[in-house]
Amino acid sequence: MAFSVLADGEIRALLESLTAEELRGFSDELRTALHTYSTGTNNAVHQPERTSAYSAATGATTLFMPSISPDGQAVKVITLTSPSPSGSAHEAPPTPGTPTIGPGTPVPVIRPTGAITLFSPQGSPVGILHATTLTAFRTALASLCLVQKRDNVRTLTVFGCGDQAFWHVRLTLLLRGSTVRQVNFVNRAFSESAKGILKKLYTVPAAVKAREGWSECVFGVLTPGYGEYSRLLERDVVAADVIFCCTPSTEPLFNGEWLTTHDARRRGRLIVAIGSYTPAMRELPVEVIQQATKTHEHGHRHFHKHVVEGGVVVVDTLDGALKEAGELIDAGLTPTQLVELGELVMLHNIAASESESDSLPDTASVSSGAPSAELLEKLEINSSRSALSVVFGSSSSRSLSPSPRGSFGFHRRSSSQVSVDRKKDGEDRMAKWLSGGNVIYKSVGLGLMDLTVGLHLVRFAKEKNIGIHVEGFGNTA
Repeated sequence: MAFSVLADGEIRALLESLTAEELRGFSDELRTALHTYSTGTNNAVHQPERTSAYSAATGATTLFMPSISPDGQAVKVITLTSPSPSGSAHEAPPTPGTPTIGPGTPVPVIRPTGAITLFSPQGSPVGILHATTLTAFRTALASLCLVQKRDNVRTLTVFGCGDQAFWHVRLTLLLRGSTVRQVNFVNRAFSESAKGILKKLYTVPAAVKAREGWSECVFGVLTPGYGEYSRLLERDVVAADVIFCCTPSTEPLFNGEWLTTHDARRRGRLIVAIGSYTPAMRELPVEVIQQATKTHEHGHRHFHKHVVEGGVVVVDTLDGALKEAGELIDAGLTPTQLVELGELVMLHNIAASESESDSLPDTASVSSGAPSAELLEKLEINSSRSALSVVFGSSSSRSLSPSPRGSFGFHRRSSSQVSVDRKKDGEDRMAKWLSGGNVIYKSVGLGLMDLTVGLHLVRFAKEKNIGIHVEGFGNTA
């Protein structure tokens, strides 16, 4: 067995040169792993809770993230600047480092850095990968599962100018570049990272931009130094089809009223928040989350006035989000108001198959069974459940527990009944929500993402002959 070593520069070069087809290879692997994790279809997938340690000497936090799947095992150790208790920060202040941290002492910037160690299912070492670029890439790759489903991806508003911001924008351009016309970055200052992200995007070869369809895309950076900062920030937030929040902030990044007014809610948006990862951190206003999870009595939803809202927040891991996502904790959300990304990622395959056939596969031939009543209740879907029947598992879904409400009275129906309902009801409500409604996705990070993407990256690097690959390293006498 070969042991692979990939430095950050090698990983960055590999990932920045991906074609759309190669990116889909990574995406397919991740979607499958997330679906398996969330639906509980393989008991060999284990995602232990991560642990953390704070260093008073550096003012930084180190995270330890293990994971196990049928394909192997991994442990990621990553260190980054701890969030400042003083309030918002789109990025940590660029102050020189000091040996100890005391009262009034500036915290030195430590951007996320570390390594991922990979093992075979039997425990033999497979490789060690630098974690900086890989962490940002795999997080953006998960977000892309939802971005790909959107009807409109013309205007992006991005909080932050670090690696996470870059990869969220870069992957969106790679797969949706033909529709993107404007990218608005929002940062605490016109810093080196702000200059750097513009330079990286503007210096992408013209041939690549043309192939991906974003040659005419316009990029800009908004900072508090502008005289009309507040007005311009509201303009950029309200105008966005997709909002990426990629900052270690400890207070909301924008005014929640901007997105909860009658007029603002007419426009469907995807909001992705991936920067905060502790109960003390938050990027999204509580009122925006509460609006997205507000329940409505059946028959009293005015879809001619407002776009579809699913009644839930999408998360990468339900357990982690309830313990670590400050904005969700502040909003007082319960498990019934959250749905894991892995329960939704396969939906696009079903939509494609329905367009090619007037009938669904026989339910007896579908191993995943019917959707759980609890999931349907979460999504407030009361019509056209046909697509769901071949996407989700039954009540074995890992993240769902029995709901006390039972308000929709869901009953399992035959495939012929489902087909009739689909024809009668038209477009599936959930697909409509994911593609054009108001969707919030909150990610706190999942070790399984590192394991899955890391193993695929090792195989990809071998094909490209990039990195160090030592044969026979894992053999034992």
